[in-house]
Amino acid sequence: MPEVKLTAELRTEFGKGAARRIRRADKVPAVLYGHGTDPIHITLPGHETLLALRQANALLSDFVARKIRERVKDQATATALIPTNHGFGTRRVPLETKYYEVYNQPNVSLVDIKATPIERITPTGLTVAGKDYEFDIIIYATGFDAITGSFDRIDVRGVDGLRLKDKWTGGPKTYLGVQVEGFPNLFMVMGPHTALGNIPRSIEYNVDWVTGVIRFMRDKGLSRAECTPAGVQDWTDHVKSLGEGLLSNEIDSWMTGINRNVEGKTERIIARYSGSAPAYRARCDAVAKGGYREMRLV
Repeated sequence: MPEVKLTAELRTEFGKGAARRIRRADKVPAVLYGHGTDPIHITLPGHETLLALRQANALLSDFVARKIRERVKDQATATALIPTNHGFGTRRVPLETKYYEVYNQPNVSLVDIKATPIERITPTGLTVAGKDYEFDIIIYATGFDAITGSFDRIDVRGVDGLRLKDKWTGGPKTYLGVQVEGFPNLFMVMGPHTALGNIPRSIEYNVDWVTGVIRFMRDKGLSRAECTPAGVQDWTDHVKSLGEGLLSNEIDSWMTGINRNVEGKTERIIARYSGSAPAYRARCDAVAKGGYREMRLV
């Protein structure tokens, strides 16, 4: 497949954040045109380009839209299934097998409840725009209260009774995604600002690293571990800088902290670490190798 050239103008348009993501030079990989319709094959090899450059993302989004129209017979339904408020990959991409073909079945209808909200739940189903729909099961897809949600639901109190939820008003601030200023001896596993990926593997690394801190403290006869304001500011600024230029941070999704079904989750935040897992682990390993001098251990 031919490659799509990127001009210097395109590289400049999306700023330093995007420029860091195209170090390998000046080409959008031919993977834009994919290996079938498996979204993993489409996105992973060229994800840095696809999530940072609008033209590249628009090319792939248009490709996916055409594929949806090919697979869904009713074009009005196909149009409703094609996102218009975000590009491909800027929200989490679900895996699917024959998902779109389901809309070709006579017993399946697609109803846009933003255009025609649900009026009421009935004993046999629900009513939308004056029409009754009968179901055996209703599944409520209310979205994720992700990243900070699990911590918000615990009444974690720090120094002087400060609540963790209040501390994170406006977005989380962490040290390595593991500690929070003012909350000594609180260690988070898979908290905000840690490396994502295969979640059990990411959790495993956090557990091993925290275990290392506790073992070090036990051997030294120490009992209090806390991060410093400077350490928190440095790491939080680093996480925010890695998110610059990413198209995914310009749209509303659970990955940017948005869930309109949850009070207080209506403004975007930078809660995810956008660097690589090896880079994250290297940074944490360096802290451990340095005897945790960046932390305050007493």
